[in-house]
Amino acid sequence: MFATALEEALSRHAAAPSPAFLGVERSVTGRRWVERLDARTADAAIAIAQRNDLPELLARILAGRGVTAESAADFLDPTVRRLMPDPSALTDMDAAAARIADAVRAKETVAIFGDYDVDGATSAALLTRFLRASGLAPTIYIPDRLFEGYGPNREAVERLVEGGATLIVTVDCGTTSIDALARAHELGADVVVLDHHLAGAELPPAVAIVNPNREDDISGLGHLAAVGIVFMTLVAVNRELRRRGHYQGLVREPDLLQWLDLVALGTVCDVVGLTGLNRAFVVKGLIAIARGGNPGLAALGRASRLDGPIAAHHLGFMLGPRINAGGRIGNAALGSRLLSLDDPVEAEAIAAELDRLNGERQAIEAGMLAEALAAAEPVFATEPHPSVLITHSAGWHQGVVGLIAARLRERFGRPAFAVAVTAGGYGVGSGRSIHGVDLGRAVRAAAESGLLVKGGGHAMAAGITIAMDRLPEFEAFLTEALQRQVVDAAETERALVVDAALSADGATLETIAELERAGPFGAGHPEPVLAFPAHRIAYAEIVSGNHVRASIATAGGTMLKAMAFRAAETPLGRRLLARDGGPLHVAGTVSADHWQGRSRPSLRILDVADAG
Repeated sequence: MFATALEEALSRHAAAPSPAFLGVERSVTGRRWVERLDARTADAAIAIAQRNDLPELLARILAGRGVTAESAADFLDPTVRRLMPDPSALTDMDAAAARIADAVRAKETVAIFGDYDVDGATSAALLTRFLRASGLAPTIYIPDRLFEGYGPNREAVERLVEGGATLIVTVDCGTTSIDALARAHELGADVVVLDHHLAGAELPPAVAIVNPNREDDISGLGHLAAVGIVFMTLVAVNRELRRRGHYQGLVREPDLLQWLDLVALGTVCDVVGLTGLNRAFVVKGLIAIARGGNPGLAALGRASRLDGPIAAHHLGFMLGPRINAGGRIGNAALGSRLLSLDDPVEAEAIAAELDRLNGERQAIEAGMLAEALAAAEPVFATEPHPSVLITHSAGWHQGVVGLIAARLRERFGRPAFAVAVTAGGYGVGSGRSIHGVDLGRAVRAAAESGLLVKGGGHAMAAGITIAMDRLPEFEAFLTEALQRQVVDAAETERALVVDAALSADGATLETIAELERAGPFGAGHPEPVLAFPAHRIAYAEIVSGNHVRASIATAGGTMLKAMAFRAAETPLGRRLLARDGGPLHVAGTVSADHWQGRSRPSLRILDVADAG
C-alpha cells in the first residue's frame, strides 16, 4: 500500500507542470514560457561552472544542451579527428574508396553528378578540389531543376559517358536513380553513389552506394549532410592511396582540413543537426572560411555585403540563399562552379550574378507567399487545425516552392507543402517539416504506395511530383501517417523554452562572445533564448516591408537594439508597434551586429508578454 501511495505521489509530481518562466502562461504569440533547466540540469550547470571555471550563464547554456562537467572542455573545442569514426563503418565505403583510388591512380575521366542545392554544390566542389589536387580534371554536372528534376537521368548519363567518363560519382543524389544508373552500367561506366537521402528496399546498380540512410547501414551516421559523407569518403580514399604508396613519390598528399569551409557551408544549409561531428565540421569550417582560402566563398561574402566575421547564421541566411538562387531560377551549375574555382576575377563575376538572381528570387517569393497565405489563413482560422498544410497554384515557380513551404511551416507550426501546378495536370512540390515529424519517410511511403509519380527526401524536407487529381488522397495519406507525430510536436512547439534571464545592461559584446563559445547553433543545438524582464519598448518601426526594428530599455534607461523579423502583420509586431509604455517581458536571441567596422549588441525578438 505504501509503495502504491508513493508511486501515485511521484506520478502526480512528474505530471505537474513546471512553473512558467517569469509567470508567463500565455504570451502575445500564445505560448507558455518554460525554463530549459530542471533541478537536475541546474545542478549540472553549477558543476560545469565550478569544474571548468566558466561563467554561470555559459554553464547554463551547456547544461541545457546535455553537456556534462566532464565533457565541457571537449565540447568547447570539438575536433574532427576526435569525433569522426572510421569511415569504413559506412556500408560500401571500402569499395567506394578503392574505386575512386583506382581512378586517381589511372588518371581516369571522372564525372561528378550533383544536386542543385547548397549541399549538392558543396559536395561537388569538395570532390572536385580533391580530384584536381590528385591530378585529375573532373567534370561537374548539375541538372536543371525545371527541365531535368532531381537526380541522375538517362540522357545526362549518356552525355557524360559520351564525353569519356569511365567513373560517375553522384553526390547528394543517386540512391533512388535505378533507371539512370542502370543505363550507366549498360554503357560500361562505373558509378559510386555518395548520398544521405532515404533509401528504398531496391537500390540501383553501382560499384558502391555510400549512404547512412540505406536500410542495411548500421553506422549511425544518418544525421550527416551529403557533404559530410563526401568528406568521410575522401578520408577513406586518402587512406587507400596512402596504403598503395601513392604519396611516396612526387605526389603531395592533400590537406583535407583546408576544405572544411565547404563542409561547414553544406552542413549548415542542409539543416542537419549541429551536434557531434557536424558541430566539429562547422566550428573548424568557420575557421577555414576566416582564412579566406576559397576565392568563391570570399567573393560571395563581399557580394552579400557581409561586415565582420562570418558566423554560422551567415552561411544559412546569406551565403546559402545566393548559391541556391542559381539552382532555383538561374543556372544550376553556378554554385558548384563558384565554390570549385580559383580565379578571383571569375569568382567576383559569378558571385555578382548569384546576388542578382537572389534579388529576383526574393521578388518572386514575395508574390507567391502572399497567395499561399491567402489560401492557408482561412484554414487555420478555426479549430481543429490540419496536421499537414498543402497549398498549390498554377502560377508558381517550381524553384521557389521549397521556400514557400518553409515560410508556411514557420507561420503555422505544421509540416507544409507548396505545389507548382504544371502542364498536363501534374504538380511539382516541396515540403518542409517541424522537428519531431519525419516527413521524408512519409513521402517515401506515399511514393511506394503509388500515390506519387516520384517522391523522396529526409526528415525535415521532401520533394514530390504528383498528378493533381491525387492531391486530396496524398493529403489524407499524410494526415493519417503523421497526425500523432504532429500533435506531439505541436505541444512542444507551443512552449517557448527559455535558457536564462538577462537585462539590457548585461547584453554586452563580452557576454555575447561567451555565449558563442557554445555555438554554432542550429538544428538539434538550439540558439540560447534569453528573457529580458520588465523592459519597455523605447521605439519601434516597420522596415524593409514587414520587419519590425525596435529598441528595448531598462528602467534605468539602458537600451538594446532589436529586430523582430517578418513580424509587422503578426500579434508580436503589432504589440511592439503599439509602444504603450508599459513594461514587457521580452524573449529573444542575442548576437553581435557588425556594421562599417563597428560592433554592437543586438537582440532578435521572438516573443513578448505583459509584465503585469
